[in-house]
Amino acid sequence: MSDVAAVEQFVKKYKDLKQEIAKVIIGQDEVVSQILISVFSGGHSLLIGVPGLAKTLMVNTIAQALGLDFKRIQFTPDLMPSDILGSEILDENRNFKFIKGPIFANIILADEINRTPPKTQAALLEAMQERSVTVAGHHYKLNLPYFVLATQNPIEQEGTYPLPEAQLDRFMFAINLEYPSFEEEVQVVKATTTDVKSTVNALFNAQEIIDFQQLIRRIPVADNVIEYAVKMVGKTRPNSDAAADLVKNYIDWGAGPRASQNLILAAKTHAVIHGKFSPDIENIQAVSAGILRHRIIKNYKAEAEGITEEQIIQSLF
Repeated sequence: MSDVAAVEQFVKKYKDLKQEIAKVIIGQDEVVSQILISVFSGGHSLLIGVPGLAKTLMVNTIAQALGLDFKRIQFTPDLMPSDILGSEILDENRNFKFIKGPIFANIILADEINRTPPKTQAALLEAMQERSVTVAGHHYKLNLPYFVLATQNPIEQEGTYPLPEAQLDRFMFAINLEYPSFEEEVQVVKATTTDVKSTVNALFNAQEIIDFQQLIRRIPVADNVIEYAVKMVGKTRPNSDAAADLVKNYIDWGAGPRASQNLILAAKTHAVIHGKFSPDIENIQAVSAGILRHRIIKNYKAEAEGITEEQIIQSLF
């Protein structure tokens, strides 16, 4: 199949996928779109929202519609690395046998990742970056496609361990989950207080998703679009000559080269799902907030004056 035909097939399947997910998830259209862009770009996402906004249900529904194996890990202060990676045990013949942990699935929901100590958070790093884990000196490959969706609770900062910048940088998107509108909340209550259950059909399989991820990689990008993305990321660095006053005054650290890579990959996916065969500057701008939000570190002055990451990102355009 030619790439043009593959793009057309992808656009159709993506539309069907969104409709399938909408059977269960009411509203949150932008959030679902960003998660799916992340999946087809081969990235991970960090979901930031208060409890009760159906984060787990959303990830579970997306996993079902994509035809992927899904596991949820509840991160707690006493969770150990072996609880998520797996461990070696002695079997009845006194041989060591590896019991796989919950990290061995296609989609992992790392629930409340900032509730667990740094050494357990770090156990996720190799899995996210290398798509493999090392336990007791043995190397184990994870099944592809592999996608981590982590959630953070922004309310109770008591007893939390903020993710270090190096780990935040591993997430392609940081997605803010807002409360539903009045009309959406009415629909949610109607749909969830009866005994009618919506069934979600699997529209993809693992190999199809890998094929579409490879298709996204083959999408051509004009040099001026790549230069625009790199310039935009460069403007987030306060010591850069191109940085605006807002960045110089309110930012401690800007985004690194991984942000530029993710901007281009996400823009390619964003372009393809809208039926385009190459991304343009509008596609870069459409995905920029989710990609830059967690990569720019504000200073105390920004916190004191209530300057948001969104205001700073808007100033980059």
